[in-house]
Parts: sequence; C-alpha cells; structure tokens
Amino acid sequence: MAFTVLYDANVLYGNTLRDMMIRLARSGLVQAKWTNTILDEVTSNLAVNRPDIEPAKFDRLRELMILAVPDCLVFGFEPLIEGLKLPDLDDRHVLAAAIKIGAQVIVTANLRDYPADVLADWNMEAKSPDEFVLDQIALDDRIVWACVQQIADSRRNPPESVEDVLDALESAGLVASVSALRTGRSWT
Repeated sequence: MAFTVLYDANVLYGNTLRDMMIRLARSGLVQAKWTNTILDEVTSNLAVNRPDIEPAKFDRLRELMILAVPDCLVFGFEPLIEGLKLPDLDDRHVLAAAIKIGAQVIVTANLRDYPADVLADWNMEAKSPDEFVLDQIALDDRIVWACVQQIADSRRNPPESVEDVLDALESAGLVASVSALRTGRSWT
C-alpha cells in the first residue's frame, strides 16, 4: 500500500512540478493529499503572479487537480490548528492536515518552517520536492520515468521532449532527481 504524503502549496504552484507530483500520486507510489486551503493558496498566488490568465482558468485548474487524484482533499483538520507550534504560524494548517491523515511526509520547499523535532512528535518528516522525487526514483525509477514521459506526451502547444521536461523539473529545483534520472542512478 502507498504511503501518505501531504503536498504543500509551493509544491503545487509551478506547472511542471505540479504535473510531476500529481502524476506520481496517480501512479500509486504515494497517496497524495492536500486541502482546499492549500489550493486557495496555490490559485491566489497564481492569480497575483499571472494576471494575464483569466480567473476561470484557475478554477478549472483546481477542479482538474481534485479530479486527477481521487480522495485528495483533507477535511476536519481545522480544530488541530490552534494547538500547533511552528516557526510560521500560517503553516499550521498544513501540519494539522498532515496529522489528520497520518501522513508520513510533508512535501514542501519550505523545510525550515517544519522543524524535524516538531514533526517527529507526529512520526512524520518534511522533505523537499527533490528529496521526495529521489525517494520515488529509489522505489521504482520506471514509474518516475513514465511520469516524465507522460508529461512530455501531454505537452502539445508547444510540444516538449523528455529532455525539455527534465530541464523544466531541474529549473523547478529537482536538481538531484534529474541528475539521477539522467545518469541512471536511483540514489543520492
């Protein structure tokens, strides 16, 4: 059975990284979850940073993300928020949702906001997207490669090659993961 992870908003913000994370969830390697609050953060940041995109497209993106990963939304975590202590109080909703679902990992680009000693109390850890994808490569690099190929196959306007997708993932911070895929290594 797949282990449970919670994706933070910063992991779902960038297009290619989001695509990879969702495809990994769809592959069955992990059971990925997020909340409506996390999706609100993603779409509001996209709206601010991409005023050229009409708001209805962000609503459609949200809908597609929810449809892509069955049972991805976490509910009922709100009562846990007030009792949690984190360096950034605005991140408590992420930890509360992870606790609610018994997540083993919070995947986030903001590792400093989730101290290991706090997460250890809940038997979980925070991992960067790069560390997380490296773990998936170690579990089954063929599935990760299939995800990369699926992303390339889905990009038609303009068309993208596997190498283009790897370059985009590397630019999104998956430096070690892309290196491992390119060299055939499945370890750090």
